[in-house]
Amino acid sequence: MIRIVETDLGQISYNLERKDVKNINLRVRADLTVYVSAAKSVPVKKIDELVFNRANYIFKALAEFKKSAEHKNATKQFVDGESVEFLGHNLRLKVVQDMNRHVECDGSFVTLFVKDPKNYLEKCNLLNRWLRAEFKKLIEEICIAYYPKFKKYGVEYPKIQFRTMISRWGSCQKKSNSLTFNTALVAAPRSSIEYVVMHEFTHLLHPNHSKKFYQQLSTFMPDWEERKKRLEEGR
Repeated sequence: MIRIVETDLGQISYNLERKDVKNINLRVRADLTVYVSAAKSVPVKKIDELVFNRANYIFKALAEFKKSAEHKNATKQFVDGESVEFLGHNLRLKVVQDMNRHVECDGSFVTLFVKDPKNYLEKCNLLNRWLRAEFKKLIEEICIAYYPKFKKYGVEYPKIQFRTMISRWGSCQKKSNSLTFNTALVAAPRSSIEYVVMHEFTHLLHPNHSKKFYQQLSTFMPDWEERKKRLEEGR
């Protein structure tokens, strides 16, 4: 549910999700969205008041995330020889002038074919679209491969979503039967990405990090701890 709160600093649009939680939880995400979760018993008016009272924090966090994103892109020039992190590998970038915009990858180089090699936005947008498309394709491939393990437990195939997240690699919304994956995972090795997918799928059986959750995860993926460690160490 999308709600809008008017404040002295400006309008705040936030996504409200009803969950079995004790407190009203408010998070500002790296993709510049505001997310609030609260129990069904909490009146909407009370939630709106909390958002209103935290306007300073929300606008400050949004500004910091926006500045961080701009700085991250500013450090890249998208020129020959630059590094591109892709599925655990550091590939090198090539830029070629071509009227037909597309991307090619040979395992060592990522080549951007662009109309204007000096156009920063053209190169930035083309590379980011390609990375997102490749990541989406890989995630869907892994999900299809892992789903049979869960189908026998009566789990329906979930809706797969993608988002830029600051504090987690993935999330599971059991109520809506959906899994969300952090697009930043495109830089991680495939084995680590597989761990995140299996982790979130297992939450469809066990919503919290209980002993049963980890027992089930270990049954499906005995080496999950090693995969997780590689992900955390960035290798």
